[in-house]
Amino acid sequence: MIRVVGAAVAALMLAAPQSPDTGAYLAPEAYPDGMAILPPPPPPGSAAAALDLKIFRDTRRLAGTQRWQIATDDVTNDPLRRNACAMHMVLDARRAPALAHLLDRAATGPVVSRVKAAYQVPRPYLRTNGEICEPKTAHLAGNGDYPSGHTANGWMEALILAEVMPERATAILARGRAYGESRAICGSHSRSAVEAGFMAGAVVVAALHGAPAFRRDVEAARAEVAALAASAPRPDERTCAAEAHALAVRPW
Repeated sequence: MIRVVGAAVAALMLAAPQSPDTGAYLAPEAYPDGMAILPPPPPPGSAAAALDLKIFRDTRRLAGTQRWQIATDDVTNDPLRRNACAMHMVLDARRAPALAHLLDRAATGPVVSRVKAAYQVPRPYLRTNGEICEPKTAHLAGNGDYPSGHTANGWMEALILAEVMPERATAILARGRAYGESRAICGSHSRSAVEAGFMAGAVVVAALHGAPAFRRDVEAARAEVAALAASAPRPDERTCAAEAHALAVRPW
């Protein structure tokens, strides 16, 4: 019986990454309308806009700290590496192809991009002086502040990982929140953009559950992770303790 179950799990693990369904789970028109759901950004001159800039200026003091380094890493790191301590497993696309396939197919772009294009809010470093943790490229400047696409993706990924690994949900969701906060600590996004990013990520996950392929791939990833639970490498405990200490620093 154990061998039968093991064979079934192995088949499930192989099914998702080899599936011909490799595009986004939802057609662009199937995504909820972010313009109708997300609140508008703070108007210029408002107390909320002033708070955004105050937080930006206050968090410049974190430059050079370990929390700043995490924010820098969070600009480009992938969700499995980023969440290793939270998952208490070191996974990658080779070791966990079904999980990587699931995360690769999920996307927040159709919700985030429309809202960004509609409001075109300048990023905080364009509104007041201050260094940020990534290069100030023309692309970054031309891609609006509101909402934060990194935050939306990170929160979506955290919600999906928490569903796949419910026993690690608290740690995973805490890391997802910190990932969004990294965007404000970095200085690439304002507080209001980060908070809107969290909402956008949650909106997308709710919509994804209407897609049968997404639900199928969640089950495949859950079976894969369960099969890996005893054999997957564990992250370094000292590294995870240092990360937890650094992430205790909050931008607001």
